[in-house]
Amino acid sequence: MIDREPITVVCSQMGWIRAMTGHIDLSREMKFRDGDGPRFAFHAETTDRLLVFGSNGRFYTLSAANLPGGRGMGEPLRLMVDLPNEAEIVDLFVHVPGRKLLVASSAGNGFVVPEDEVLAQTRAGKQVLNLGDAARARICRPMAGDHVAVVSENGKFLVFPADELPEMSRGKGVRLQKYNMARGKQGSLELDGGLSDLTTFDLADGLKWEMGGGKTRHEPDLRDWLGKRAGVGKRPPYGFPRNNRFG
Repeated sequence: MIDREPITVVCSQMGWIRAMTGHIDLSREMKFRDGDGPRFAFHAETTDRLLVFGSNGRFYTLSAANLPGGRGMGEPLRLMVDLPNEAEIVDLFVHVPGRKLLVASSAGNGFVVPEDEVLAQTRAGKQVLNLGDAARARICRPMAGDHVAVVSENGKFLVFPADELPEMSRGKGVRLQKYNMARGKQGSLELDGGLSDLTTFDLADGLKWEMGGGKTRHEPDLRDWLGKRAGVGKRPPYGFPRNNRFG
């Protein structure tokens, strides 16, 4: 039996994780090792399970009660799960039973997966998103809305209905956005761009994103960018961040 107590989970850029007692102010300054800094910080309970999504397309499960305490700098997350050194942490969050996730690769392939299906029983994790040789898992977002907005690294913006995505427990998924091929430095064909970011939303409400400096932009009418899944898209709406991220 685990006593249910509030904690604040903190994970650094280098993957050192700890659990601080209580729900602390997430905006307060926290200490990290030299050369390291903040990456994830969120409130949880000791009875929660945490999900880690790696760039290798695998999900790993942690028990919040087993996290190291917050008095020190924590411990490397890689000591708790078998996340390879060449794989990065894409996302870290509290497991919500019954929720659905949208996962996608840098190559622009993705699908919807029930969150209960990604729970892993061992340190080795569970392979969910299958990847090609050069692709890496890039996005994991909760499904919340009737439409999906995607933006590529070369600045193409596309909106399509969420019901065009299949629901799967494992696989490569379907094409979310089309990217052109270009010749690389070695003469080989490579993707010109690739998936930069995506979000889900209700079309009737429009879409909001952060513009920096505490400002938020609201685009109420996205019909100009509405198309079919696997389209190329158009230049983003006015005021969209130059880093091609939703914020």
